Amino acid sequence: MQASRFADRWLPRLVLSPTLAASAVFVYGFIALTGYLSLTPSRMMPRFEYAGLVNYTALFELDRWWTAAYNLGVFGALFIAISLAIGLALAVLLDQRIRAEGALRAVYLYPMALSFIVTGAAWKWILNPELGLENAVRQWGFADFTFDWLVDPDMAIYTVVVAGVWQSSGFVMALFLAGLRGIDDSIIKAAQVDGASLPAIYRRIVIPSLRPVFFSVFLILAHIAIKSFDLVMALTGGGPGTASTVPAVFMYQYSFTRGQLGVGAASAMMMLATVLAVLVPMMYMETKGTRRGH
Repeated sequence: MQASRFADRWLPRLVLSPTLAASAVFVYGFIALTGYLSLTPSRMMPRFEYAGLVNYTALFELDRWWTAAYNLGVFGALFIAISLAIGLALAVLLDQRIRAEGALRAVYLYPMALSFIVTGAAWKWILNPELGLENAVRQWGFADFTFDWLVDPDMAIYTVVVAGVWQSSGFVMALFLAGLRGIDDSIIKAAQVDGASLPAIYRRIVIPSLRPVFFSVFLILAHIAIKSFDLVMALTGGGPGTASTVPAVFMYQYSFTRGQLGVGAASAMMMLATVLAVLVPMMYMETKGTRRGH
């Protein structure tokens, strides 16, 4: 009996301890190392002499950084809003128990099975003015048709939005659909008996019930947007010029191609601060709302 109690108490801890140790070293340990490197005069190679906030001062004086931050704001806002809207609309559509639901769900989810590198490469071909959409439409007889967003500095960031939304909307749909299927049917049937229309039921009962799903989806999409490196590099390379450079691309370029490791580390810490600025208030509001609900 005593041995059984000992096993019940310590066996889970022993099983989890390697994962916890690996996370402590390879996640939080490297975060701490990056934070310290941002306070050092590191260039091509790490240097561990303390230099204060000089890297942060240099970072905030770079127009390229502010361009990257602005691009992230544009990309993040549009990517999250459009993915939420399309994902919710698709989930509501499939929730009507339509024919071929399984096939449609697989089609919508398929893009998420691809890596962002593949998505970026595919959309780079589709949006290439000489090979993709523009060329195809012109061959159909519309000689004046132009769609050169990929090479237009004012529009390049929106091509990243298009590719990101295409890949992530199906995943958002799956999360919302799971939430919809978890709602008690008796509530909907009672509203229908009272004469409520289907749009009114979704607007006033169903969608408000999906608040936890909205919270999870928003956090996932925000995380994808902030760390969007592979999609941007595969699609636009951060160009033309700096038109689609985002902080993740900035961090890579300054850390590994420009030989300014300290500035790159400072930009990485600013990205972490952005994640925390989004995560902490939302978790607080969600926790507060859950307590009020109880």
